[in-house]
Amino acid sequence: MCTECGCGLPDKNLNHGHHHHDVPETTNKKEIAVFKKILEKNDHQAQHNREHFDKYGILSVNLMSSPGAGKTTLLEKTIEALKDRYKIGVIEGDLETERDAERVRNKGAVAYQITTGQTCHLDAFMVHKGLHHLPLEELDIVFVENVGNLVCPASFDVGTHLNVVLLSVPEGDDKPAKYPVMFKKADLLIITKADLLPYFDFDVERCIKEFKELNPEAEVIVLSTKTGEGLDKWINWLITKKEEITKKPAKVSQG
Repeated sequence: MCTECGCGLPDKNLNHGHHHHDVPETTNKKEIAVFKKILEKNDHQAQHNREHFDKYGILSVNLMSSPGAGKTTLLEKTIEALKDRYKIGVIEGDLETERDAERVRNKGAVAYQITTGQTCHLDAFMVHKGLHHLPLEELDIVFVENVGNLVCPASFDVGTHLNVVLLSVPEGDDKPAKYPVMFKKADLLIITKADLLPYFDFDVERCIKEFKELNPEAEVIVLSTKTGEGLDKWINWLITKKEEITKKPAKVSQG
């Protein structure tokens, strides 16, 4: 795990009363101070990233999940469905390889790969670097496919308008209760691989109930990229959010 996200600090009990971040409780005050400073700098850069998106009228979406939940496959289906309507860009985050970036490029999107090495999440500075490699003036939607991890990406605002969390059926219906920080940050929960429901002990109603207890305002879509279930709902959700963002007054970055 990386040192800058707080997961390397001792004692992972979360202090939910601290501002809007989840800072681990520890007796090492110096480590906490450093972590807070990192988060403050990240938040400043995240706002700068949002100003870039707003300036160009781009809807930006941060996709988060465990590895293998289906982020890249969902992106492939999304690009196919929207290719005649929107120009899509993707910032890919993985520890190594360009495989996911190549997959979305093959579907017609513009993609920039960030290989983080040992870092278990993307942050706002990495995303800002990625933005300089995308033709923002030509794009309508930019997805940030975060590093596969249900813990660390939740601590870092990358500067997108929306956070979408994917949870696949094979992972189990208890994940919102076990990883609440990630699910509290979601604007939308997508339960993926719904075609596998007959083969797994996954209680959809229980999962949604526990998610809504954490995050009552967020929406939920049950989806399968194999059968197409829920894909129309996802595409319509994106179109609605894109129209909402486009109607907002543009903010011009100052730096």
